[in-house]
Amino acid sequence: MIIEHPTSADLLLAAQFLKAGKLVAFPTETVYGLGADAENEQAVNLIFDAKGRPKDHPLIVHIPDMDAAAHFTCNIPDYAYALMKQFWPGALTLILQKRPGLANASSGHQNTLGLRMPSHPMALELLVMAKTLGVLGVAAPSANRFGRVSPTQAFHVAEELGDDVLILNGGASQIGIESTIIDCSRGEPILLRPGQLSLERMEHALDLTIHQQLIDGNIDTSMSKSFNTPAPKVSGRMLAHYAPKAKVLLLERQALEHNLSSYLSVSKGRIAVWSTTPLVLDPQRFLYQAMPRKAEACAHELFSTLRDFDKAGVDQIWIEQPPCTEDWQGVNDRLKRASHAQ
Repeated sequence: MIIEHPTSADLLLAAQFLKAGKLVAFPTETVYGLGADAENEQAVNLIFDAKGRPKDHPLIVHIPDMDAAAHFTCNIPDYAYALMKQFWPGALTLILQKRPGLANASSGHQNTLGLRMPSHPMALELLVMAKTLGVLGVAAPSANRFGRVSPTQAFHVAEELGDDVLILNGGASQIGIESTIIDCSRGEPILLRPGQLSLERMEHALDLTIHQQLIDGNIDTSMSKSFNTPAPKVSGRMLAHYAPKAKVLLLERQALEHNLSSYLSVSKGRIAVWSTTPLVLDPQRFLYQAMPRKAEACAHELFSTLRDFDKAGVDQIWIEQPPCTEDWQGVNDRLKRASHAQ
């Protein structure tokens, strides 16, 4: 059930749902989340069941304030506090040492926990109301079936999970891809998942190097040997993820042009094309959409574009490889995983 234009009374009802161990889908600035009381194991298990998500795959806990961070975690390093001060509320998740016995299901039964304070006004109001009822944090992965395209609008959630879930409609997600994830549990900050928040901004705020340990498993060579340890499990680090139903091919410009010219002589079903290169294509055989040339605009459109292509019933989606620059890192991360899913 989608609640259009939620009022404060609607948000209070949603907070009461969370307190009662029920699920609530709500908007954040990144994507829509499927929320449950982070300390209610039975409620958290409903998230795993609804998404078809493995129960050892940890969730991100959304919190309303710094007191909640201190409630769930311990041994918070100074650089983590500096990141919180600079970038919370916002699209940044921090992996921290979890207090023993708390939020075990939400953490995938690890000794670390991901925390985020979202900046979306509706999300924050819901979290504050939930806290007044005793719900100090809301575990909330993206509100879609596991491994599929994340929802950036309320109706996407209903398409994925049905009408039985209470869905708060807060409009289209402003950012459109999930939060940046920084591991703060191993002594120095380590980027585990890129998002819109750039490495440069975070390093400038900290006056520290942020190392990278991304999905290929390689550890940045500037990292000392003491950090040559496995990263904790966190959301969104599976190589095959964020996938539409259609097969995705991520192609350099020349490869895209070669594929298009080769395709004209055969019949292989309808192809969707998303590229910055302007193209004039036969609409009977191709569904073309221009890709924004700015990374921020592309991130905003990415998941909704993949969903639109799926709805059009295309067999494949051919995407022109964006620039491999830092501002495109979050978009390239999502596209790489979407193309690995088939």
